[in-house]
Amino acid sequence: METANYLIPFERCDIGMVDTVGGKCASLGELLRARIPVPPGFAITTDAYKRFLEDNNLTEKVIERVKNMDPSSPQDVDTASGDIRGWIEAGIISEPLEDLIADQYRLLSRQARTPALPVAVRSSATAEDLPDASFAGQQETYLWVRGVDDLLDRVRKCWSSLFTPRAISYRAKMGF
Repeated sequence: METANYLIPFERCDIGMVDTVGGKCASLGELLRARIPVPPGFAITTDAYKRFLEDNNLTEKVIERVKNMDPSSPQDVDTASGDIRGWIEAGIISEPLEDLIADQYRLLSRQARTPALPVAVRSSATAEDLPDASFAGQQETYLWVRGVDDLLDRVRKCWSSLFTPRAISYRAKMGF
C-alpha cells in the first residue's frame, strides 16, 4: 500500500491538494511553507476514506440510504444518520491502512518524545468554504486522543460525522 495515496504529512500538503486533504490540512501545509509554526501531524486522504468505504461495501449502501431518505422529514434524516453512522463506525479499517496510520502516529510520538502523544482528530472538508456554502463546523472534532486504538476509533467516528443529521440536512438544502 503506497503511503502517499492515503497519508500525507502536513509539511507535504499544499493548497493544490484541497480535493485530497481538505481545506484545513492544505492550509496547514501552506502555513508551514511560510515558516509559521504548526503542530506536527498528517492528513488521512480522501482516497483512504473511499478505500475504507469500498473495503466495507458501504459506498453504494450509503448512497442508496441517502437517496431513499426524505430530507424534509427530521425523523427520516435522524434515522438515516443513525444507520449510516452505525455502519461506518462498525467498519473495519484494513490492516495495511491501519498499519500506515499507526506507524505515522508512532512517528509523531517519537518526534515529540511523548509516548501515546495526545492528538486531535478532525475533519478537513474538501468543500469547506465555497462561495455559496460553508461546511465549516459540520463534522465532529476529537481532542486529546491517545494511543493507536483510540486514534483509529476516532478516525471512524470523524468519518461517520459526515452523516450527522445536521450535515445531511445542510447538504440536501444546498443541493450537494
